[in-house]
Amino acid sequence: MNYKLLGRSGLKVSELSLGTMGFGTEAGWGADKKTSFSILDAYANAGGNFLDTANIYKLGTSEKIIGEYLANNDRDHFVVATKYTLKDNTTNVNASGNNRKNMMRSVEESLKRLGTDYIDLLNLHIWDDLTPIDEVLRGLDDLVRQGKVNYIAISDTPAWVVAKGNTLAELMGWSQFIALQVEYSLISRTPERELIPMAKHFGLTVTPWAPLGGGVLTGKYQRGEQGRIKPESKRRNDKAVEITQAVIEIADELGVSPGNIALKWTMQQGFQSIPIVGATKLSQLEDNLKAVNITLSAEQLKKLDEASAIELGFPGEFFREEGVKTNVYGGFYDRIEKRG
Repeated sequence: MNYKLLGRSGLKVSELSLGTMGFGTEAGWGADKKTSFSILDAYANAGGNFLDTANIYKLGTSEKIIGEYLANNDRDHFVVATKYTLKDNTTNVNASGNNRKNMMRSVEESLKRLGTDYIDLLNLHIWDDLTPIDEVLRGLDDLVRQGKVNYIAISDTPAWVVAKGNTLAELMGWSQFIALQVEYSLISRTPERELIPMAKHFGLTVTPWAPLGGGVLTGKYQRGEQGRIKPESKRRNDKAVEITQAVIEIADELGVSPGNIALKWTMQQGFQSIPIVGATKLSQLEDNLKAVNITLSAEQLKKLDEASAIELGFPGEFFREEGVKTNVYGGFYDRIEKRG
């Protein structure tokens, strides 16, 4: 694999991130430790170094498995990203959410499970709509100054909150978010309305989760295979079938899997994007890794874009109106260099 700089930092990470939400067998599914280790080995051997986990994944087992793996391998080779916010018990009202108390407690527990002195990238997992963003940023900056965290990022949070946070952090001299994790795929393009334009403005790397639409874009449901996504899920509808069919047609043209096409689409969108590829089987990872060796043509990208197009709504669609462009740019719209 090749490597990318993560956001406005000097941190170098592989062009695919390994999602480890399935490391562990709690809830009746996932990969046991032996299988998880084989997946980690294959990923590392392919040049991968960017691991994505969270305090809640498999009730902490994901972090424990990674910790055991790191103990027997080169810890400094890997960029370990974990998250705080979500509950790890239901008896303490402050054992969840974005507040500083939960942040500090959760990080200490993650460090123990990971068996390491520091976390490379700490993500706020989900915005709680309660905690002031200045409380979050000051707490995260303290963790960086303490050497327990190297960089910070944010996931599943409104664009205006992230924008306010990074602006405040710049003003105060605090650590700034360098990456944004959101659901993004051919069947989930709504981040293009606000989140992705915001990420481009602030130089944030986007790390899409569910880039395969929970498996829908692999074509397995067209083949009649079963999965954990229920038939009534928002990811399984007539539009998703239409999009997946376009993915399959291009995959057949190139002689690769549909999953490779769906992944590569997220990597060729004109902004820095590092998709998170989850795997509970070695064969899944091996197939996902092939995506780095293909390139989609302009015609193929156009076909996928048209099949999956969404309405941007206001103000996105408004900005595209010819009358608006004529009045705002004085008739020079097509002759002015655009940023980003």
